[in-house]
This record gives sequence, C-alpha cells and structure tokens, in this order.
Amino acid sequence: MKIAIPVTDKTDESKVSSNFGRAPYFLIFDSKTNTKNYILNDSVNSPSGAGVKAAQILANARADVLITPRLGENASLVIREAGIKIYETSSLLIEETLKAFEEGKLSLLTRTHEGLRHGR
Repeated sequence: MKIAIPVTDKTDESKVSSNFGRAPYFLIFDSKTNTKNYILNDSVNSPSGAGVKAAQILANARADVLITPRLGENASLVIREAGIKIYETSSLLIEETLKAFEEGKLSLLTRTHEGLRHGR
C-alpha cells in the first residue's frame, strides 16, 4: 500500500504540512517494501489550483491513501476520483502519523474547506 503525506522537507525528520496544496514535498511510504520516497510538489508556487495539481501528483504516483490535516474541496474531488482514501491527522510528526494509521487510530477525513488562495 502506498501512503502519501504532505511534508515540509524531504527528510524523515520533516513535519507533516498543514497545507496540502502548498506542501513542498509528499512522502510516499510503501508499506509492502517499507520504503520512503519524497516527491517534489511542483505546484507549490502556482497562483491558483495548487491543491488540484498536487492531488494529480498523488494520483500519478498511484497512492492508495492520503493522510493530511486538512484538504480543499476541489483537491478532495480529484483524490476521491482517483480512488485514494483520505485520512485525517493532527500530528506534526511523520513516524507518529504512520504509526497511528497502522494501528487504525486515524479517521477518514469528512470535512473539506473551500480552498485557500495563494498567500493566505
């Protein structure tokens, strides 16, 4: 299973990013091989539509699960259409987030927001 998490840097010490579309990187953790890959989010500086573009990056990476603190409405539609399940985390730590998911402690994300404008 490929688990995607928006992160602030491409290291294991990175924090979970609170802004999905503007997260600089996405961690893709493959639970079958126990490997981590960091993908650059090249939509981070887009004037608009960053969430949708970021969602497409995860669809192209064939993620099975997204774990994020929050998500915009339009990005959520792309993610769900790609068959990616969305879970909510309140943790800022990658390892804590992965452990909570593995232990079944995370809930499906049910609330989305209308999206943020660049700079907000």
